[in-house]
Amino acid sequence: MLYLIFLFLSVFGAMEGVFAQDFRPQPEISTMVNFDETASAFALGTYGVQSMVVTAHPLATKAAQGVLDDGGNAIDALVVAQLVLGLVEPQSSGLGGGAFLLYHDVETGETVSFDARETAPIRAYSDMFLTKDGTALGFYEAALSGLSIGVPGVPKLLDQVHLRYGALEWTALFDSPISLAQDGFKVLPRFVEMVENQKEKFSSFSETAAYFGQVQTGSILKNLDYAGTLARFREERSGYFYEGGFAQQIANASVSNGGYMERGDLEIYEVKKRETLCDFYRGYKICSMNEPSSGGLTILQILKMLERFDLSGGATAKNLHRIIEVSRLAFSDRNQYMADSDFVKTPNTMLLEQSYIEQRSALIGPMAMDQVAYGIPDEWKEAHASDESKEEPGTSHISIIDRDGNMASMTTTIESAFGSHIMVGGFLLNNELTDFSFVSERDGKLVANRVQGGKRPRSSMSPTIVFDPDGDPFLVIGSAGGSRIIGYVLQRIIALIDWDMSLEEAMNASHILSRGGGVDVELGHDYPTGALKVLRHEVTERDLNSGLTGIHVKEGQMIGVADPRRDGVALVSR
Repeated sequence: MLYLIFLFLSVFGAMEGVFAQDFRPQPEISTMVNFDETASAFALGTYGVQSMVVTAHPLATKAAQGVLDDGGNAIDALVVAQLVLGLVEPQSSGLGGGAFLLYHDVETGETVSFDARETAPIRAYSDMFLTKDGTALGFYEAALSGLSIGVPGVPKLLDQVHLRYGALEWTALFDSPISLAQDGFKVLPRFVEMVENQKEKFSSFSETAAYFGQVQTGSILKNLDYAGTLARFREERSGYFYEGGFAQQIANASVSNGGYMERGDLEIYEVKKRETLCDFYRGYKICSMNEPSSGGLTILQILKMLERFDLSGGATAKNLHRIIEVSRLAFSDRNQYMADSDFVKTPNTMLLEQSYIEQRSALIGPMAMDQVAYGIPDEWKEAHASDESKEEPGTSHISIIDRDGNMASMTTTIESAFGSHIMVGGFLLNNELTDFSFVSERDGKLVANRVQGGKRPRSSMSPTIVFDPDGDPFLVIGSAGGSRIIGYVLQRIIALIDWDMSLEEAMNASHILSRGGGVDVELGHDYPTGALKVLRHEVTERDLNSGLTGIHVKEGQMIGVADPRRDGVALVSR
């Protein structure tokens, strides 16, 4: 009888959210940071059965989960998470940047995708990153100038997806972000270190230098300008950023630093609903972002080329060799073809056709290929030059599942750390236009990813949602990390599907990837790199600071994990 009473109370409690978490204790939010000066960097999973939020910062996760606890849905939580991240992690994303969002709507059963990538000003031109003598500008010479600033997409994205899908009132989503900006937040050690590394670059911009000059270990940082911007955003929605006086202020920040943005560029900006890119790998449906991101196409091409191989047994030299080689093939196609398909004809899903996949995969041999050339899909006639530019590491990722089962996977960025370093209204403007090829033409052929007015630069952001062979949710994932994002996300998909690893194990595993040339391996790894060198792979060990966040759904339970290399955490319903 006592057993039956206990069972009833347990079930009832679970329905009310009392037992929404696993029996693992959850620390208070003040301690929910994956590492600090003394803690070891090791990601632990958070378990729950109702809703889950994982972001790159504990305050953003807490604010977003609070919205879910108050009856909001995944989109409401996403809005709040981004607003807080723009305050507490301004080096990675914010209102001055862009994003790609994948959203699975339980009511319709659709997985939809939204492109809020920054656009080049209409006056931008193909050779604007060249000097008078025709040589390319240095990266930071371009990045720390108005030339690099694209029209931001995040404010309009948040507004539009909330109008379409949000459950709570728009004005209810701003209390926590505005309070944090007004009252201040305690800066984390990683943020302090990043500010210290950028101080010399900040010195060219007085407003930026003054704001970040306050940052030191243990300090409380307030941002009253950002609080004011949020207050106007709350009242005027995204029109505040794209029409009128503040839009002119953003444009002026570009022009006064050598750029070409005009207020009209902001007025015509559009968030685009793209065709979601989905294909199958070992029965799992993998959905990711389409062009102008190269992330989804490249990940799917790699997985489809790998499908003929048995990858069981984990990260053996044979398995790693195959993953590296198909990655090299896919990156050669990426560099040759992928760009903003609104401006350039691209092969797109021709790269995923089975005949082409078999043709490319057949090139994999027992030893590393000396050279890797791009392929030519059947019926493809266009001729472009290859673009080997690689995005700088930066960016942030948000993974959310709400209690109804709606899922959001959003990668959001201002490009390299602290973007252009130019502040307006308490937030940083992006340097995203440096993701274009600085050179527009090679050997008499145009580069697909060249600068054009109104165009969106190619990206590697890879927000991904995976469904299991029964069609049920399996994984929500994405990462920061520039062009290495593709490899970071790919490795975790393989780890869960082929190697039967837990999400915690997969997140803690050392990175190993290739972007077309040699092999990057994370310091402290235990991979058989000696055997890879015997197979003629060029291996470089380096610090690989990703920014993964993920949610794995297993047997009806959600396991949320944030990358141990950053400050993020996962939280479930209370």
